[in-house]
Amino acid sequence: FCRWRFTFYLYIFTYGVRFLKKTPWLWNTRQCWNGYPYQPLMPDLHYYYIVELSFYWSLMFSQFIDIKRKDFGIMFTHHIVTVTLISFSYVTNLTRVGTLTLCLHDAADVVLEAAKMANYCKCQKLSDLLFLTFAIVFIVSRLGIYPLWILNTTLFELYEALGNFPALWVFNMLLVILQILHCFWSYLIIKAAYKAISKGKVAKDDRSDIESSSDEEETVPRSKTPHSTVTTNGTGGANGTNGYLTGGTCSEEH
Repeated sequence: FCRWRFTFYLYIFTYGVRFLKKTPWLWNTRQCWNGYPYQPLMPDLHYYYIVELSFYWSLMFSQFIDIKRKDFGIMFTHHIVTVTLISFSYVTNLTRVGTLTLCLHDAADVVLEAAKMANYCKCQKLSDLLFLTFAIVFIVSRLGIYPLWILNTTLFELYEALGNFPALWVFNMLLVILQILHCFWSYLIIKAAYKAISKGKVAKDDRSDIESSSDEEETVPRSKTPHSTVTTNGTGGANGTNGYLTGGTCSEEH
């Protein structure tokens, strides 16, 4: 799972960057609202949306066949919010800011999946380095760029340009819920990164591999413990599979 998700995130992030660098709204977010709602749906933008939406639908359903973790409910909530956001922004033609959100969320997921693959290959030093890189990228993008770039334009610039309308409040409510989830996962990532720095390696996932895991399971040698992944985001949504790489296991946050 890690390999194909890494391949997908690398491809879709690269595609998103190549698409957005040619658009005026990447450099000026106010361009997201010029001419709204009569903005043409370009073929490249349509393809970007359909591929991302299909991927996140697959993550939502595959969560039920993967090993359940303690934050299953939060993960499922994230999937619902992500799929709803993509679908709602598509229907209401709020796709320009949607592409910014998707690309921003995919950035951290590429590094995360690379860290997982290094972990599975038993390249511990490389895995730890990639995880710490992921932590930095995640926190900067989701707690810094996302509120200052995405939420700023949807909460303030959109209102200034078009005034008040029902879709604005629904869209912003979903985006704020996404930010709350970002804060929760950032706390877990910071805690894991702190353990990685203090102990010299990434600590075990606090959520555990299995929902019903017990202390006795900790006595099983790591080499005999099956690796597992949980598909979740992103995002970004925007915007992806999210997760925490810890010890000998892979787990995901969105």
